[in-house]
Amino acid sequence: MRHFAGLLVGLVVSAILLGGGGWAVYQATASALASPPGGRPMWIALGAMAAVGLVLGLVMSGRISPLATFVPSMVLLAWTVVYVLDINRALSFIPKEPSVHQLLREAGLGNQTLLTTGVYALLGVALFLPVLMPSRWARRDEDLEEDDYESTQGAYY
Repeated sequence: MRHFAGLLVGLVVSAILLGGGGWAVYQATASALASPPGGRPMWIALGAMAAVGLVLGLVMSGRISPLATFVPSMVLLAWTVVYVLDINRALSFIPKEPSVHQLLREAGLGNQTLLTTGVYALLGVALFLPVLMPSRWARRDEDLEEDDYESTQGAYY
């Protein structure tokens, strides 16, 4: 059950990273290029970046399941490998059509910036490292003790 919850958390973290992180990068870049740089949009973008970083930090340091970091790491590393092998195909995954909602187009342009600068490769490797720790795959001792207590308690009745 813990790994299924980790899989769901990994899907949510992937969406937060791609959607929130891409939108924040686009907003920060756009407000930095504005005639008076900075302002309220810059602070909102920095807050969104901090929130995405907080979620990534909690998932990387928490003991939910290694799948919580494995899913987003594979998404980012796979997209980076596709970018290295075929740039046009990797960039075709980004929504650019006018029929797509404006927020998704902005997030896509931010994702393009993160992909082409190699930030997604860096984040993918950083998210993959917790998967390599064997202690994250094993159950905690507290969980085993609680299960043993419950099973022995029922034996006396």
